[in-house]
Amino acid sequence: MYPQKPFAPRYRINQYITAPEIRLIDEDAKQIGVISRDEAFKLSRESGLDLIEIAPKAVPPVVKLIEFSKFKYQEAKKQKAEKQGIKGGETKEIQMTPFIGAGDYETRIKRASQFLSTGNKVKISIKFHGRQIQKPEFGHLLLSRFIKDLNDTTPVTPDTEAKLIGKRLLQTLSSSKGKNKNEKTKS
Repeated sequence: MYPQKPFAPRYRINQYITAPEIRLIDEDAKQIGVISRDEAFKLSRESGLDLIEIAPKAVPPVVKLIEFSKFKYQEAKKQKAEKQGIKGGETKEIQMTPFIGAGDYETRIKRASQFLSTGNKVKISIKFHGRQIQKPEFGHLLLSRFIKDLNDTTPVTPDTEAKLIGKRLLQTLSSSKGKNKNEKTKS
């Protein structure tokens, strides 16, 4: 129904390069020099590689002499590495009740330690059932014990104060490994 848009490559390749003069670099990012487009085509045919315009706004445009499939693979690897770097700051939630069993409590400590060691923040949520909300001090005691026990395995610092919102007691923690290093270098 809708007219299809013509295929527009993200990078100009080979004959789609329009600049009369280009700055050519090889596979290893070594500069060959500023040459005419026709000379670059001749070099690409001789070597069996593609010309890929990587910086079209530069004067003259920068063109890389490389196999296109290899170039796409390298770009995909760069994007994947960038995504992994961004992912590290998530907030993970650990839920408990004020009267949690010992085994479940130990499991929550281990999970929180794993989350913190991977660079995530941990949000501790203590949910009160029924009339338990009348004694919020049990939740505060559990929260302080949890932080103390977690500090034995992984040093943590509270990001927020403990807040009672509805029937939940919430507090966010983060790893204090980097903060301790900074404090030591200042001394």
